[in-house]
Amino acid sequence: MQKTYSSLIIIALLMWGCKEQAKAPREVKQYTIEQFFQTEGIGGGSFSKDENRILFNSNRSKIYNVYELNLADTTVKPLTSSGKESFFAVDYLPGTDDFLYSADKGGNENDHIYLQRRNGSVTDLTPGEKEKANFYGWTKDKRSFYYGSNNRNPQFFDVYKMDSTDWKPKMLYKNDSGLDVGGISFNERWLVLTKSVTSDKNEMYLFDAQSKQTKKLSTDSLGDATYYPTGFETTDTHLYYITNEGKDFTYVVKYNLETGAKENFFNTNWDVNYMSISEKGKYHVIGINEDARDKVMLFDHASGKELEMPKIEGGYIAGVTISPSETKMILTVVSDRSSANKYLYNIETKELKQLTKTLNPEVASEDLVDAEIVRFKSFDGQEIPAVYYKPHNASSSNKVPALVWVHGGPGGQSRAGYSTSIQYFVNHGYAVLAVNNRGSSGYGKAFYKMDNKNHGDKDLKDCVWGKKWLAEQEYIDSSKIGIYGGSYGGFMSLAGIIQYPKEFAVGVDLFGVTNWIRTLRSIPPYWESFKVALYDEMGDPSSADSVRLKNISPLFNTDKIKTPLLVLQGSNDPRVLQVESDEIVAGAKKNGTPVEYVLFPDEGHGFVKKENQIKAAAETLKFLNKYLKKEEPKGNLN
Repeated sequence: MQKTYSSLIIIALLMWGCKEQAKAPREVKQYTIEQFFQTEGIGGGSFSKDENRILFNSNRSKIYNVYELNLADTTVKPLTSSGKESFFAVDYLPGTDDFLYSADKGGNENDHIYLQRRNGSVTDLTPGEKEKANFYGWTKDKRSFYYGSNNRNPQFFDVYKMDSTDWKPKMLYKNDSGLDVGGISFNERWLVLTKSVTSDKNEMYLFDAQSKQTKKLSTDSLGDATYYPTGFETTDTHLYYITNEGKDFTYVVKYNLETGAKENFFNTNWDVNYMSISEKGKYHVIGINEDARDKVMLFDHASGKELEMPKIEGGYIAGVTISPSETKMILTVVSDRSSANKYLYNIETKELKQLTKTLNPEVASEDLVDAEIVRFKSFDGQEIPAVYYKPHNASSSNKVPALVWVHGGPGGQSRAGYSTSIQYFVNHGYAVLAVNNRGSSGYGKAFYKMDNKNHGDKDLKDCVWGKKWLAEQEYIDSSKIGIYGGSYGGFMSLAGIIQYPKEFAVGVDLFGVTNWIRTLRSIPPYWESFKVALYDEMGDPSSADSVRLKNISPLFNTDKIKTPLLVLQGSNDPRVLQVESDEIVAGAKKNGTPVEYVLFPDEGHGFVKKENQIKAAAETLKFLNKYLKKEEPKGNLN
């Protein structure tokens, strides 16, 4: 017995030693930004008529184009060859090899739906000059598709049905009241309508196209619930929707269209993001946001029994597309150390096959880092979740600089998974703490509501206390911590260096809001149905809220910017206008502050083209090395 006990101790010590050795600081190969961006980004994955191919989009050509992948031999064939605008796959035209794709112009977000024939001819099906069109899905007979368009009224989306025989749109629902269509039954009798009330509450209605009657389905009595339809039963007997009525997290409700009876269909202790039913009703899929990671569950729809999903070594399933025959699935598999890949899974034989390898083979995944979910206490004791990336070479004897990374929104969430920019910065010696400050989604509605009309205050303090958490780590150089953010996160980055100049050594602002009054007044017209909710959360620029909005706007506090600042902006941004960045740069420069400005004339709200993504990341690293690491320039810093 003593010998066995001793042996167990030895084994335990050896295992502990191996684990510690695996975590031991080590130097890794540094890769250029060009090498990182040779990694491919892909999306989509709809099946062809014979289910032997899939349609997807990829940026392997340095811009997104549409491709077709042969499931038998994994060969890839390009179907479009755009060199200017990104094209995103929608679906094959049922029963044919023709397909639909969507594209905007220069990042203006006015997406159109295009039809491309197999011979290469292209037709813009939604050609309105300022039209924005969204594909909603196919009719049950697959001869027509539904889509939303603001061509009639720029403020609201009407719903149309377009027949594939003559390609003429027929209006199904005229939207004059800001009630957005969230779902259409297969027999077209029922339309589910939603209306934003506040950022924390909306209403949901059921419109009967036969009787022209509208029934309110949302029954929240506390005024803090949200409702979103996920789809109808294939027989049109039930509607499924997601709500957080009476609970902190969202769950699925099954609603009987005939009797009006409701039942709790699925819930867990995290937010349910979506639910979908396979084409013939054999399976349903539920997606969960589990502590900033995706969790996908497959069920037999009739029995409700959960079915086993394949285990993917080194990754996890983030999305599922079930074939029309319900015998195959395309799995989207993500990893912290590799961009998304597609797998083919045969539901009947359990055979699993990897279809893509998107990580640049020149980049060794073991040189990249896994994301770690951490939590820290903020100024008031509130626990704040974050996603953390630690460089392999960080140690108490080799302290590294760090960035507090702030997501967009308000109300967004930093998620674990692969990020080219984050892995690039970490590979070059920067720790990154992606803070999910109060007001972030994914942690329940109580947490989500904590920043309402308090933006740039307590949520910003969460980021400051994230910086303090970083400073407490023995391998972080506490004097070299900056703040980085895009969109709302860009505002937070600017607010951080203005309100807490001694906390952050540099600031990086990607298309951040600098003048809240102007931004809230100049939102895109198709945000009209959401405007009241947005004003409820941020404040109404035409009311007494304007005083607070001015006080928190970085533009009116540029005299306080003493910290080195990098600003990046797309000229065609419809949400945060270029003037926002122009003016903050001009104001900061008046202080003699080191300010660098990178403007992309062919981008909008976010950078899509690879050459621009490369430039943005390379310029950011050069800026960080100069002002945060304080390195001497070494020529090409890629």
